[in-house]
Amino acid sequence: MNNHFHLLVETPLANLAEFMRKFNITYTSYYNRQHNRIGHLYQGRYKSILVNKNEYLSILSRYIHLNPVRVKPNEKASVKEKIRKIMHYPWSSLSGYLNKRKKEGFIDYSLVLSEYGGDNNRARKAYFKALYEDLSAGMEIHEKIFGQSILGGDEFIEWVTEEFLKGEKDRERPSLRKIHTYKAKDVILKAIEHEAGKSIKAISKEKGIYRQIAMELLYRLGGLKGEEIGKIIGVGYTSVSQERRRLQERLSKDRKLEALYNRIMHKCNE
Repeated sequence: MNNHFHLLVETPLANLAEFMRKFNITYTSYYNRQHNRIGHLYQGRYKSILVNKNEYLSILSRYIHLNPVRVKPNEKASVKEKIRKIMHYPWSSLSGYLNKRKKEGFIDYSLVLSEYGGDNNRARKAYFKALYEDLSAGMEIHEKIFGQSILGGDEFIEWVTEEFLKGEKDRERPSLRKIHTYKAKDVILKAIEHEAGKSIKAISKEKGIYRQIAMELLYRLGGLKGEEIGKIIGVGYTSVSQERRRLQERLSKDRKLEALYNRIMHKCNE
């Protein structure tokens, strides 16, 4: 694991290419400054797989967490030894999945743990148990990846192929720009109104948390720009970015607010 990394990300706006470009450029600049070097850091383009999260999200998450002990030096280690190694592997998000005190603010643990009953101790124990069983039984998902680019059941693969790849010259590379899931503005606002128990007009007049969440989700899930969001809420675009920044700061410190935000976001994705 000293020459590559794995990321499990959800891209509601189908902007994976933009994210990876910014991520790689930023990290390369940081690494070069730290080590007094110049030039490229990565070899070749990143590889991406489109995943049906309803069927494979948890499986893929566990596969990534187990990757550090799949390299040759650990092949002959016992299951208990492998568990010990992944528990102490420093460049993994696993510790936050198993211990709430080690959670990172930029990771949405509930997305995976919801399959086990939510972001709670019982779910964390169930996730650990699944990891242990995967190591005992062996877990391989490469043979389930269609065309080196799609991970899902037959119906999901057929849907992607028919809807987005039909007529494409390269059927093994689905266009993520086409496979987008922009959430309609009305869907987002309706979810917020339902949770708040009041209209978006009333929410917009209040300088409260629901207004901040509306701004963030219209940007994050709706793909709207600050000026467009400002027109909906009735504020200037600078206020939109300021309120979104304040929300992010509060989310990193307030678990109840984080739960509320995740509940509304997941409602938008239903």
